[in-house]
Amino acid sequence: MKSALISETTAVIQPKFIPAKRVKPTFQTVADFEKWQSKRKSDYNYEFYYGEIIKKQPMKQNELEIYQILLEIFMGTAAFKTKGLLYAEVDSPIDDFRKRVPDISYYTKEQVREARRSGTRALTPFAIEILSDSESLQHIENKIQDYFDAGVLTFWYINPKTKKIYVYTSPTDVKIYFGNMMVNAQPALPDFEFPVNQLFDVE
Repeated sequence: MKSALISETTAVIQPKFIPAKRVKPTFQTVADFEKWQSKRKSDYNYEFYYGEIIKKQPMKQNELEIYQILLEIFMGTAAFKTKGLLYAEVDSPIDDFRKRVPDISYYTKEQVREARRSGTRALTPFAIEILSDSESLQHIENKIQDYFDAGVLTFWYINPKTKKIYVYTSPTDVKIYFGNMMVNAQPALPDFEFPVNQLFDVE
């Protein structure tokens, strides 16, 4: 009985452990956010939207085949002949307060060279996102607006589950492609064109 009482009393007087709350860092600008980000080690990419830090998972392995097929088709374009390329997960600042990381984006050889020489960040004319299950409608709409604010000419949302490609040429001008419909990246890449099922119906 005594030991039980001691144990009970000890339990009462022992200070309760309260884990420290992790405080999310707050930043106003992309520059401040990137300074913080440069000191972190992470397998994730991060987007920045008016003070909100958005964790973005890297491209999944089951999405690599989509990227590979797109690259193979792109190799037949005039842009590839002049050493332009489709890149995966390159950061794309929109302005001082927004930064996105599209799954796939196009840059010319000149843009890549200038970025290396002067540190100037180029604006992609063509960006692609592969739809994630975790994305809300509001998040999708925000992204579309951001890319066009940054000067994108053509933007694609690829939905692997429904095997559809949503092609935007403005935040409100969209056309849905599926099946054997020919999808293209006009006006950004006029000759980047193929039937949608080429992307999905792979044996």
